[in-house]
Amino acid sequence: MESKKRKTIFLVDDNMTNLTIGKRALSGVYNVFTLDSGADMLEMLENLHPDLILLDVNMPEMDGHEAIKRLKSDAKTANIPVIFLTALNDEEMELKGLSLGAIDYIAKPFSAPLLLKRLEVHLLVEEQKKELVSQKRELLFLNNNLEQIVDEKTETVVELKNAILSTMAELVEYRDEITGGHIIRTQRYMKVLMDAMRSEGVYVDEVSTLDEELVLQSCQLHDVGKIAVKDEILNKPDKLTPEEFDSIKSHTIFGEKVIERLKEKTMDSDFLEYARIFAISHHEKWDGSGYPRGLAGEEIPLLGRMMAIGDVYDALVEPRPYKGAVAHEKAMEIILEGKGGHFDPVLADVFEKVGHVFEKISVEVKG
Repeated sequence: MESKKRKTIFLVDDNMTNLTIGKRALSGVYNVFTLDSGADMLEMLENLHPDLILLDVNMPEMDGHEAIKRLKSDAKTANIPVIFLTALNDEEMELKGLSLGAIDYIAKPFSAPLLLKRLEVHLLVEEQKKELVSQKRELLFLNNNLEQIVDEKTETVVELKNAILSTMAELVEYRDEITGGHIIRTQRYMKVLMDAMRSEGVYVDEVSTLDEELVLQSCQLHDVGKIAVKDEILNKPDKLTPEEFDSIKSHTIFGEKVIERLKEKTMDSDFLEYARIFAISHHEKWDGSGYPRGLAGEEIPLLGRMMAIGDVYDALVEPRPYKGAVAHEKAMEIILEGKGGHFDPVLADVFEKVGHVFEKISVEVKG
């Protein structure tokens, strides 16, 4: 056994013969320090803590009982296991020693094999006790910090999901060299609109059922279906042919299919259901003239009606391959003129009150 791995034993006895015999029996296995008094032991403990102490009961000046009382009264030494050594066969004395904290008695004169075996067993028990205490401490820490640990893990998962979503959305955006920043702006428009709807008491029952965090995450995927539209159509500077416009319109259906496929492979159904609604319904119009299904009025999901305002506003104030940007005031005018036609009239009224915030976002967030 390597020296650094050896256990350290204090052998405390006022009889030099016992110290010599004991050290000879133990030094082949342990690091043994011999001490001839309780006072010397206490002084030695200021610099070195042994794994176990063999302590003689009958010593002058400070006997073993007084020495163990001193040990157990000091938090730094209280947990060091002590085995009493005695030549007396006295049950009352043994009981007193055990009650003071000793873990065992060993009779003198020593039997070297028996002494080694007794120490082996007790040191193993002490090692197991330390392991149990350590495990208990770890379990207590985990128990006390479980909520924080779960929150941190959840936050990590949410951050990862948001990163993946943003990357997916950006992959679509990068195909359009002009509309950079559209995803971030429309996400912020949705936040402003939801807050205003709450403060104005608009569609209270429906809004109360929405998980705002999931709504704002999922709305990033409203244009994910554009990944299926050819670049030459997506970036065409001239007016689209009817066939090309049909291809553009198909991005809503393709987006819905992509998200439904994701729903089949995950448990995150609320988030993906919001994303599906955004993808399929943000081009529907209040009067039924929109696409892909020609829904009208409140047949159009609320999320789709909300995104229609943010999406159109952004399309108006930002340049596109086929047109230039219009001023905020003109965009406001176009949307309010579309109240009851293109847009939900109630939401158009809400938009009128927060349009200035939309303008601020459009200025702040550029691709």
